[in-house]
Amino acid sequence: MTQLIHVKPVFHNKIWGGRKLETVYGYEIPEGPVGECWAISAHPNGDCPVLDAAYEGMTLSELWDAHPELFSGVAGEPGSAPGGDRFPLLIKIIDAAGDLSIQVHPDDAYAAEHENGSLGKRECWYVLAAEPGATIVVGQRAASRDEFAQMVEEGRWGELLNEIPIQAGDFFQIDPGTVHAIKAGTLILETQQSSDITYRVYDYDRVDDSGQKRSLHLAQSLDVIDYAAEAPASGAVTAREVDGVCTLEHNDDYTVERVRVDGERVLAQPYPFMCLSVIEGAGTIAGEEVARGTHLLAPCGCGDLLLTGDMTLIVSHL
Repeated sequence: MTQLIHVKPVFHNKIWGGRKLETVYGYEIPEGPVGECWAISAHPNGDCPVLDAAYEGMTLSELWDAHPELFSGVAGEPGSAPGGDRFPLLIKIIDAAGDLSIQVHPDDAYAAEHENGSLGKRECWYVLAAEPGATIVVGQRAASRDEFAQMVEEGRWGELLNEIPIQAGDFFQIDPGTVHAIKAGTLILETQQSSDITYRVYDYDRVDDSGQKRSLHLAQSLDVIDYAAEAPASGAVTAREVDGVCTLEHNDDYTVERVRVDGERVLAQPYPFMCLSVIEGAGTIAGEEVARGTHLLAPCGCGDLLLTGDMTLIVSHL
């Protein structure tokens, strides 16, 4: 039977990052402000090394190409798996010690045309922790491109942006075209398309270590913003939990579920692959000890998974 796949996370220093990936999760991270753990990724900007002896020396993208049979593809035919020519998802933990830029992402069509064939970036956030008073930006109030541009020009950010308070356990779906920003004092688990395309609308006039401001992309942002999208009032999860499983989001790019384990449960695996992230507690998955901060990839053919212990997971699949 096919075994679980283990990958080594890739970490990214960010101007707004902190050290919680080390202090909370025990990861070995680089010096300085580290904002992102790319926990399961085959993207060129953070391609996770595979740790299993059977695939020694491979990255996840190389495993995807060389062994599509692990992902319901056809052996010997790269690109035959359901994600096409690339592993389609990217799982991150984001440590925001400072505010992230006000930003927006393109959809697949815009990214394919303007970003060298990249995927667009649909993503979602599960709030792992939030300091008292923490907020998040999801959505904006301009009704048109011209109105948005004018409000930016006049610096009317308080009127323009939809900023709401958050707490641990909140969930937000961020479709392409949604203006958004993770704010200081939050830990987020992000499930997204495998894309690194971000258009910055505003970055608070910050400068990096060399005294340079980061690039803004207002023209592209104005192109891709969904001016008709309804901004949420809260991130509270309203979906029903059935036998410990709550479907947080289901769309054309991914399904994301919260799975609670209290004792023992069996998790079916009928999908091309599943990404498993333990966000609280500890236990076992298929007999293997896991704890908060463990990320595993369950390929097709691994069979249903026996989960034991007292823990909560975020599970994503196509």
